[in-house]
Amino acid sequence: MVAADSRSPRDGRFIESVGTYNPLRNPAEIKFNEEKAFKWLKRGALPSDTVRSLLRKSGLWYKWYLMKKGLDGSAIAQKLSEWQAAQEAKLARDAERKQRRKVAKKARSAEQEKKTKEAAPAAEPAQQAGTSTAAPQPEAGGTPTAS
Repeated sequence: MVAADSRSPRDGRFIESVGTYNPLRNPAEIKFNEEKAFKWLKRGALPSDTVRSLLRKSGLWYKWYLMKKGLDGSAIAQKLSEWQAAQEAKLARDAERKQRRKVAKKARSAEQEKKTKEAAPAAEPAQQAGTSTAAPQPEAGGTPTAS
């Protein structure tokens, strides 16, 4: 993540590197240099939608909001710790929900497999009894034909 002039091309020169983002890690790795990020935000830099969402995930956007409101350092630290606790609770709820869905999916697939196995033996005795589902064939000496 970089601070760049809006007139320069997307992959062109940039003014200063502000942070890094590695989405390949689990969870995604987001690193910001707070001083540089806040310096550019104070100067009027507008983050892109993607960078704004990364700032939100890291908590820096909330800290920026609190700083703009004029709160002192201790109040900001308290609010950030409350926010962090809420985020951890949210992640725990999401993980629990994901686990419940996984268990339910396994149960549904096991039930479907059981129904398939129950239906398969019922079809086998009908085949063994010699019943055929094919249409009957006409006899060889049936109706006379005109020649």
